[in-house]
Amino acid sequence: MGPDSTPTPTSGRDFVRQIIDRDLVAGRNAGRVITRFPPEPNGFLHIGHAKSIVFNFGLAAEYAGARCHLRFDDTNPTTEDVRYVHAIKEDVRWLGYDWGEHLYFASDYFDEMYAFAEELIRKGLAYVDSQSEEAIREQRGTVTESGLESPHRQRAVEENLRLFREMKARRYRDGEHVLRAKIDMASANMLMRDPVLYRIRHADHYRTGGTWCIYPLYDYAHPLEDALEGVTHSLCTLEFANNRELYDWVVENVSVPHRPRQYEFARLSLDYTVMSKRRFLRLVEEGDVAGWDDPRMPTLAGLRRRGITPEAIREFCEMVGVARADSRVDLAKLEYAIRDNLNRQALRVLAVLRPLKVTLIGWPTGRVETSEAPYFPRDVPQEGSRPLACTGALYIDRDDFSESPPPGFRRLVPGGEVRLRYAHVIRCEEVLKDASGSVTELRCSYDPATWGQDPVDGRSVKGTIQWVSAAHAVPCAVRLYDRLFTVSDPEAAAASRGGDSIFKDFLNPASLEIIEDALVEPSVLNDPGDTRYQFERVGYFWRDPVDGRGDRPVFNRIVTLRDTWAKVKGGGTRKDALSSPRGRTVGGKRTVKGVEAVTRRPRAPAATPPRLEPEVRERSEELRSRWGLDPADAEILARDPSLSGFFLATVSECMRQGASDERRSAAAVANWMINALPPLAGGRELAQLPFGAPEFAALVSLVEGGVLSGRGGAAVLEVLAREGGSPSEIMERLGLRQVSDADALSPIVKDVVRAHPAKVEEYRAGKEGLMGFFMGQVMQRTEGRADPKVARELLEQALAEPVQR
Repeated sequence: MGPDSTPTPTSGRDFVRQIIDRDLVAGRNAGRVITRFPPEPNGFLHIGHAKSIVFNFGLAAEYAGARCHLRFDDTNPTTEDVRYVHAIKEDVRWLGYDWGEHLYFASDYFDEMYAFAEELIRKGLAYVDSQSEEAIREQRGTVTESGLESPHRQRAVEENLRLFREMKARRYRDGEHVLRAKIDMASANMLMRDPVLYRIRHADHYRTGGTWCIYPLYDYAHPLEDALEGVTHSLCTLEFANNRELYDWVVENVSVPHRPRQYEFARLSLDYTVMSKRRFLRLVEEGDVAGWDDPRMPTLAGLRRRGITPEAIREFCEMVGVARADSRVDLAKLEYAIRDNLNRQALRVLAVLRPLKVTLIGWPTGRVETSEAPYFPRDVPQEGSRPLACTGALYIDRDDFSESPPPGFRRLVPGGEVRLRYAHVIRCEEVLKDASGSVTELRCSYDPATWGQDPVDGRSVKGTIQWVSAAHAVPCAVRLYDRLFTVSDPEAAAASRGGDSIFKDFLNPASLEIIEDALVEPSVLNDPGDTRYQFERVGYFWRDPVDGRGDRPVFNRIVTLRDTWAKVKGGGTRKDALSSPRGRTVGGKRTVKGVEAVTRRPRAPAATPPRLEPEVRERSEELRSRWGLDPADAEILARDPSLSGFFLATVSECMRQGASDERRSAAAVANWMINALPPLAGGRELAQLPFGAPEFAALVSLVEGGVLSGRGGAAVLEVLAREGGSPSEIMERLGLRQVSDADALSPIVKDVVRAHPAKVEEYRAGKEGLMGFFMGQVMQRTEGRADPKVARELLEQALAEPVQR
């Protein structure tokens, strides 16, 4: 939104943005938008917090003059530590956000909170209760029975003031007294049954030291912090919906300078993991993971060490969106966002995880042939290449050779041919084995005329495999990370078995596999430490920032090339399945050639995948072969005839409406159907939706044609699923047509760069996360309509030029 624009409420925006739009139109809050991210400094942030960070800071970037505060709710001295403050600040900055001068602490307001508490006492709205914590809990009642009033509820104001002041003056032991609000012991909302506001804790606070021995509870402190900071929209997750009544009661009954409002949105619950600091702590303390930054953990520290980029997490959070109802999010969505982000930046290099020696027959001694291999495929608008040396002694991956190949195997077999990526076509002439019968070496002929081209005699060579030169390859270790649990909802699975304490029974014993004797091409040694790679045909990787900086690199797998887990669930096979022969379980620990991984004790195995019915398998194969769909996507569509029918009808409409590449259209339609449509359908059948294949095809075509951004497409689909109509008309009504004209965007980009010279210098000094800030500014000025690709390219150019002041 531009600085001079007036917001207009639109039905295609999420409910929070609609609320803010209406507030601005009505002139509420003096036209201000102030949000906050309020973590407790008692642990490390996880990806659930990332959704709140992206949402709150994103809103601040979207509205002119808005801001987002970073505030630490540090009201419990026994659990909080300054190291968590530093870690949280690092995580927020890593995600690309800057709070500027607006860093606050709840402990900054302890004096004001105490004064407000005395105000409540003087108004007869709070009293000192001298009962034990257990007695107070027992008197609270149940959801069907009213609570009992404390025998101290009718204490005189003067006595309550005296006792409260004596509590502050260290006259009493922990638990001897508490300050409670006097509200309603018969309230249907049990939180309103005279909640505790203050308690005695003789513990030093990491910021205030021993100044205080009484500390406010969160439900009392939080609304006061919002009010004192002028927060206009206090956004929290749905578990705090019942707390809103107490939030309102607090700010309505003390003399605060501002009246904030609380709104709740759905929290992020991600499949195949847990989102509880208590659970994380148990995993760390009991040695099931290597620490808070273990790359299998959903903590931001763990995701960062794994190699996931902040851009991918932001894109994932935007993909999930904001809703009013809690739901679980398929981990495949996060992995999709990671792959989509890495595909645009990862350097393609060759690596062999399980080396098998290949000797080229007749190769001249000492001869080295070099090709200039591109770092990126043609469909990625990036440039760059490196020399790749080929010699007569090579290594290929052991999985790329089979003496007894299964149907469809297109790699190397005895007497068969395969192309070496960027090099020759080779034929396996001889297989050498050791005394146990294991293959130790392949002797292969090569066709000199096929260097970088197809055979001149027209014969077909279907397979291409990666390789490394024995004389040039760099030894490295590789850590293959996978999902931490074997079931999508570990806590629910544990509860169904009699108690949530057994959630660890569902830990995935194959969540980490370590390979010590992998090989990678030498170009990686010269790259910056934060470089992401696609090991071709293997997955996305980067160097471990803790262990991987020596002469012998250690690479973490960030994500697989495809969602191979879905194949396990659906009845197929995958290269990294729990039963993978590449690693074995010895004494409860995953090993490869005797090297132990970090995971402990064997756990309950994953459920046996359901077998596909013949007709489903047939439909799936047809979708794969005819339309080139990913096997997992094809299977999802094939399981429901109505889904596959709608898919085919939509693709047909895309072609009728002018699409030129039917396979590209098919992939796009499948992606929108599987990832974007289900959350908006709300449980309705396809036939019950207010649109059909022609409208859905029109939406997909708008996005694929660059007329509408992916985010804009999601907004249009939200309206389409609710109201029906024409996607083009909805797009124009919401003002979402994408601006792809570089000439139109260039002045805006240059204005943004000129307006922030200090941040430009920080970016040039290496703070590359600020690219997200600059993109946000461009999106704000174009009301979200700038083509992200064009905008980013223009920003990169502008940031490389001298700033014109």
